[in-house]
Amino acid sequence: MRYFPLNLYLKKKFGQRVQKIPLDAGFSCPNRDGTLSTQGCIFCNPQGSGTSLKTKGLSLKEQFSYFQAKFQKKYKAQLFLAYLQSYSNTYGPLEKIKKVLEEISSFPQLAGLCLGTRPDCLDEEKLSLIAKYHFKEVWLEIGLQSAHNRTLALINRGHLKEDFSQAVKRVHSFGFKTCVHVIAGLPQEKEKDFLQTIEFINSLPVQGIKFHNLYICANTRLADLYKEGKYMPLSLKEYVTWLRKGLESLRPDIVVHRLNGDPQPQELIAPTWAGNKQEVIKNILLELEQHDSWQGKARGTSLVELNHFLL
Repeated sequence: MRYFPLNLYLKKKFGQRVQKIPLDAGFSCPNRDGTLSTQGCIFCNPQGSGTSLKTKGLSLKEQFSYFQAKFQKKYKAQLFLAYLQSYSNTYGPLEKIKKVLEEISSFPQLAGLCLGTRPDCLDEEKLSLIAKYHFKEVWLEIGLQSAHNRTLALINRGHLKEDFSQAVKRVHSFGFKTCVHVIAGLPQEKEKDFLQTIEFINSLPVQGIKFHNLYICANTRLADLYKEGKYMPLSLKEYVTWLRKGLESLRPDIVVHRLNGDPQPQELIAPTWAGNKQEVIKNILLELEQHDSWQGKARGTSLVELNHFLL
C-alpha cells in the first residue's frame, strides 16, 4: 500500500470493516444564508454535498436505517460512522445541534461520528456539546480548500487560513480528530500553490485529509467563469501528477479519507473525466506505482516506515 487509507485505519482501530453513513440534518451555511454571503463558494452546488434524503422527507433515523441495510447487504458491515455531510453541521442554534446529536447517539452499531463543517463554525461551546456524548470516534471534517488567503477570497470562502489553524487547534484540545478538505486546481493556483497547502496542513495537528479535484457544477459561479473562458479545470494527467506530489509531501501518519471528488452525474459540466471516480483512482494508483512513489516520500519517509502506520 502506497498511502494510508481510511478503511485500513478503521479496520486497525475496530478490528473489522466500518462503513460511513451520509446523513442530512437540514443545516445551513453562513456563506449562503446571508450571514457572510448569499452566494456561497464559487464551486458549491446550491443543494450542498450529500444525499439530499432530507429533502425527500426522511428523518435522520430513516436515513441511517436505509444505508445501514444497504451496506450490511453489500459489504456485510456491522459497524458504522454517522456522517453529517450536507452544509455546515455545527452552524445554527445550540439546541438544534443538541437535538441532532441526541438522536444520532441512540443509533445501533455506531462506531462514531463525523461532522462536515467550516472553520468559523467551531467554537468552544459547540465542541463541549459534542464531547458530552462520548462517541468512540469523532472526526471534524473542516473545509480549508487552500492555504492561500488570496485564493480563499477569490473563491468566496468567507474565512482565512488563520481561522482554519485556530479551529484545528481547538478541535485537537478536545481530543477530536480533524480531516481537512483540500482542492487541487483552484482558480489562479499552480502546482506549487497546492503543495504549499499540503505543507501548511503538515504543520498542524491534523489527522486526516480529503483530496478533491475541482470540477464544475451546474448553477454555480464557477460554471459562469468556465463558460466565459476564464477558468479551465485540470486535465486528468495534471490532477494525478499533482496528487502524487501532494501525497509524497504529506506526513505519513495522516489518514487519506478520499483521493478525488465524486460529482453527481446530473450536476457535472466539466471535466468529463471527473465523472468516473474509479477510473480516476485507478490512474492515481498507477501514477504512484510508475514513479515508485508513496505518502511521505518527499519528507524522507521510507516505504517500510509508511507501512508501520498500516500494520
